[in-house]
Amino acid sequence: MLSPTALDAMSRRPLRYLGSAWPWRALAYLLISAGMGPVAAGLVHLAYVRGVAVAVPAAVALVVVLAPWLARFERWRLRLVDRVPARAPHGPVSSGPLNRLRTRLRDQASWRELGFAAVSVLALWWIDLGLVALGLWLPLTLMSAPLQPSVDLLPSLPVVAAGLVILPIAAYPITAWAAARATVVRAVLAPREAEIIRSRARLADAFENERRRIERDLHDGAQQRLVALTMKLGLAELDLPPGSVAAVQVREAYEEAHKALAELRELIRGVHPQVLADRGLPAAVLDVAGRSPVPVDVDIVLREGRRLPPAVEVTAYYVVSEALTNVAKHSGASRCRVRGRLVKGVLVLEIRDDGVGGADQGGGSGLEGLADRLAVVDGTMSLHSPAGGPTVLGAEIPCG
Repeated sequence: MLSPTALDAMSRRPLRYLGSAWPWRALAYLLISAGMGPVAAGLVHLAYVRGVAVAVPAAVALVVVLAPWLARFERWRLRLVDRVPARAPHGPVSSGPLNRLRTRLRDQASWRELGFAAVSVLALWWIDLGLVALGLWLPLTLMSAPLQPSVDLLPSLPVVAAGLVILPIAAYPITAWAAARATVVRAVLAPREAEIIRSRARLADAFENERRRIERDLHDGAQQRLVALTMKLGLAELDLPPGSVAAVQVREAYEEAHKALAELRELIRGVHPQVLADRGLPAAVLDVAGRSPVPVDVDIVLREGRRLPPAVEVTAYYVVSEALTNVAKHSGASRCRVRGRLVKGVLVLEIRDDGVGGADQGGGSGLEGLADRLAVVDGTMSLHSPAGGPTVLGAEIPCG
């Protein structure tokens, strides 16, 4: 599994780090900055041809226009070196172009985007390329020795070998600068977002660990005591005269204990189903579908023998369970279908029913909680539920 950030990856053992995708991701992250070069070159050419008096206003106008698009691109690009998504701060929404302009002028995030766009055009792009060139210059120069017309092939082989030895070392300064740059970008364009998301992930992990502990205690403690109590009541009934008052009361106590045991087992299954831990997501979904009052067709196909990460399995199970509960309570459907596939390292779920439709994520049906639960594992949710149906709930959960 990939480390959360390129900086975390650098703390791993050298062979493990160099054998991972992180050095290549960091290099790609910095090389993308070359796209800003033509923009800066165009402004320099404009200043040379038309003069500084024309180039400066043109540069200001260009930065203003590019700022929101460049900020959006930088947040997307950040995923190369930091797997925690960077989301734009959400400000108040205003109607009308004049009101939107006024809002942007008062919005601190907009000014940060403008400042970042100016720094990107003027400085960041050539610093990125300069660091890459500086890190790769010596090893690539040594490795190109046989290409020099005045150098013989055999004497140059030790020089090539030295270049090959030095080349992996270049991955460290390149990745270090990419990580430092990503930290600055996140601080400017997505302040506090990473800490919020990571805190939610830590809370989710703590909650999951506590839930497993409760499930284990219930299974090994209370459930075993109820089983023993039920058996003793059954044996006691055998020793009493049939039809006696004591026998009737023991029989009633036995039935109550049996119901309590069934309810406890249902509670344990809801806390953390044993079938999910033992056999994985497809079997667990079949289990919850079999208990649904609405007939459910299950079509979940994963790679044979592959288990998903525990957090992904638990979240997917929670999504399916809550979705089927909503179908049974609110949809009026006669049939439902659950489909799941692994697509390029992403678990794609689809829950479709033939009910009346009209589901609303903010309508108190638990869908908002599903979206929050998915966000903890960097997942996304989609909902299509026109009036009259059908309702299609989609979820995508990265498994990397």
